[in-house]
Amino acid sequence: MKKTSWIILPVLLFCSQLVTGQKIDSVKFFSDEPLIEMSLTTDIKALQTEKKIDVFQDADVTVRFPDSSVVTEKITLGARGHFRREFCTIPPLMLKFKGPGSPRLSSLGKLKLVIGCGNKADDEQLILKEYLAYKIYNLLEEKSFRVRLMRVTYIDSRNKMRPFTQYAFMIEDDDDMAKRNGCIQKGKEQILTESTNRDMMTMVAVFEYMISNGDWSVPNNHNIKLIYEKDIPAALPYVVPYDFDHSGFVNAGYAQPNELLGTEKVTERVYRGFPRQMEELEAVFDAFRQNKEKINSLIMNFTLLKERTRKEAVEYLEDFYKTINNKNDVKSIFIDNARTR
Repeated sequence: MKKTSWIILPVLLFCSQLVTGQKIDSVKFFSDEPLIEMSLTTDIKALQTEKKIDVFQDADVTVRFPDSSVVTEKITLGARGHFRREFCTIPPLMLKFKGPGSPRLSSLGKLKLVIGCGNKADDEQLILKEYLAYKIYNLLEEKSFRVRLMRVTYIDSRNKMRPFTQYAFMIEDDDDMAKRNGCIQKGKEQILTESTNRDMMTMVAVFEYMISNGDWSVPNNHNIKLIYEKDIPAALPYVVPYDFDHSGFVNAGYAQPNELLGTEKVTERVYRGFPRQMEELEAVFDAFRQNKEKINSLIMNFTLLKERTRKEAVEYLEDFYKTINNKNDVKSIFIDNARTR
């Protein structure tokens, strides 16, 4: 028996190492709900001053999962976007997990980390509202980006800035989102809005109207991704929206209305889709109506947001429901006065 036990022990230890050394499941990472704690250590000053696109620098990341497991690895990261790089304490980030220094996290690929523009409580509330915008769209459409809520501590490797901790969220990898929906990406293509899948384009345009987001464009590949049916080459692409921080639903102080819309505030809704038949609109509106209680429950149960903010969010969406339930308003907004070019 003693000899047998000495044989079994190394085997168990080896199996344990295999389990603890497994790569993170990228699909499960975004389908699970519990909060993830993470710390990022990098040269924050270099991140703030770098103005070029696609410039990455070294970082150390520690991820604490809900099951108490901890992964510490080396990755690279870089600033992304344009507007917020000029105004924010730390710009939105792109994290590159794939590399020799991150054997367990490499399966996550290249992920966007959406963070607060500043490090105050109000900045945090805006991030949480944008996170909810993604979660609302998840309820309406499967061909959408999943997100994972994080609590991130930022540490300056040169000790020029005090560490601070704030809520943030990661956005699912483009290819993972496409693959999950039986689709592929083909890179950036300049396509007219009405040269996409019509039903999906209607859904996206109505959702963007719901949250009052005018900061998107299909022909310019701005804040949308195009994915294609993998097994149907001739099928028109699906439009998948992202980046909702300039929406009226979030109502960030730095957000400015799209000049083309002629509005004074981002909270003023403008339909940016093309005209649709009443039957097409009603089919899409039904998805919003059927999910109304789920959407309201999602917002009201999200206690990381202040109670007043949650109530205001529900009230803001209630105005949208009043509009789609009024035939005259629907005809005026989505048919008669919709854009034609």
